[in-house]
Amino acid sequence: MIQIAHGWELDVDRGPDWLFIHVRHGDQTPSDETPPLAEIIWTILNQQFCHRLVLELDDLGMLHSYLVGQLVMLQKRISTHGGVMRVSGLSPSNQQVLRICRLDRQIPHYANREQAVWGQRPQQPR
Repeated sequence: MIQIAHGWELDVDRGPDWLFIHVRHGDQTPSDETPPLAEIIWTILNQQFCHRLVLELDDLGMLHSYLVGQLVMLQKRISTHGGVMRVSGLSPSNQQVLRICRLDRQIPHYANREQAVWGQRPQQPR
């Protein structure tokens, strides 16, 4: 477990061809100490020589605009280097945040780690 700021922790797990990072933000009150999440995760990816990421966000209360911006920056950086970023574990309200921002296709969401690796999402009616 890596503590990146007050109340912010990352659990890093390596699998074959993928890096899994579980973001934990225990303190849900706004803080002046918001970490540069995209930069920190990018550094971890480079240290692991891996550009395939599943970002597990089960423990986030609310996907605030700052975090949405960090996800966009990270996704762009990874895709520019030929990698893949997938997100898992978002609550229904946080999934709605991505839909409202029109990012649900750019940042694909999956129910769990396994589905993210295999790219399996339930078909939704249009």
